[in-house]
Amino acid sequence: MPRKLQTITCQQAWELLQGNPRAVLVDVRSSMEYLFVGHPVGAINIPWIDEPDWVVNPDFVREVRKLLLGGKIEKGEIHSAPVLLICRSGKRSLEAGELLVKEGFTAVYNIDEGFEGELDEHHHRSSIGGWRYHGLPWEQC
Repeated sequence: MPRKLQTITCQQAWELLQGNPRAVLVDVRSSMEYLFVGHPVGAINIPWIDEPDWVVNPDFVREVRKLLLGGKIEKGEIHSAPVLLICRSGKRSLEAGELLVKEGFTAVYNIDEGFEGELDEHHHRSSIGGWRYHGLPWEQC
């Protein structure tokens, strides 16, 4: 069976996280976005692209594997635990998810709309979509 990245809504992601204790939510935004803009409750920050160089994290796949080995897997293959990815609007998480699938992960989900959603007509986020817009649990440092 071919592996492929699956796209789910914010609400579907929340339900999956609540119903599957093996599922992990990885926020792939920069560490500054994660800390200062806020993040879903329970999300682990593993940046896809981060300061100071703003290049793709060469250790991204390894860091996700380490996260799963840290207690989210039971018996069986590490790559089968559900990994849900979120970014600002669903674009970086899409790229990160495609790499995880390529590297053998079998249950990878991109959260459509991301944490803040797309820009509205006034160039504001969180007003037409995203995790916060849908009223899902989030926190800010």
